[in-house]
Amino acid sequence: MTASIKERIRGAMKAAMKAGDKPRLGVIRLMMADIKRREVDERIELDEHEVIVVLDKMLKQRRESIAQYRPAGREDLALVEEQEISVIQGFLPQPLSEDEINTIVLEAITASNATAIKDMGKVMGRVKPKMQGRADMSIVSAKIKGMLSAS
Repeated sequence: MTASIKERIRGAMKAAMKAGDKPRLGVIRLMMADIKRREVDERIELDEHEVIVVLDKMLKQRRESIAQYRPAGREDLALVEEQEISVIQGFLPQPLSEDEINTIVLEAITASNATAIKDMGKVMGRVKPKMQGRADMSIVSAKIKGMLSAS
């Protein structure tokens, strides 16, 4: 059986400590802290899907930071965020290809009988669980809007 994401993160933390890789270790510690915070707050043990949700939220926060840093001319900070994104993505399931994303979106539009932008919530509700942590949901959202406004 393959190791859970949490187990892989713990193993990577030990490896980063031994290697003296401080930037990677810092990101891994942030990941562990976010997972632990959610477990303590909700008094539960997070399953794989919930861990993916936590990591996906961390990715979203970093993408939003990059979107603010670049226009402000802070390329140095944007690069740090990009490095953190690459570390976090290393623990998530394999990203979906463009074709896989399109297929899932089209299936969700068909299954929910969506015909206009007002049906966006129904489509996102079907798409998000399948794509969480495997695709940038802001890009998926824009794709859904495009498909619904074209129909």
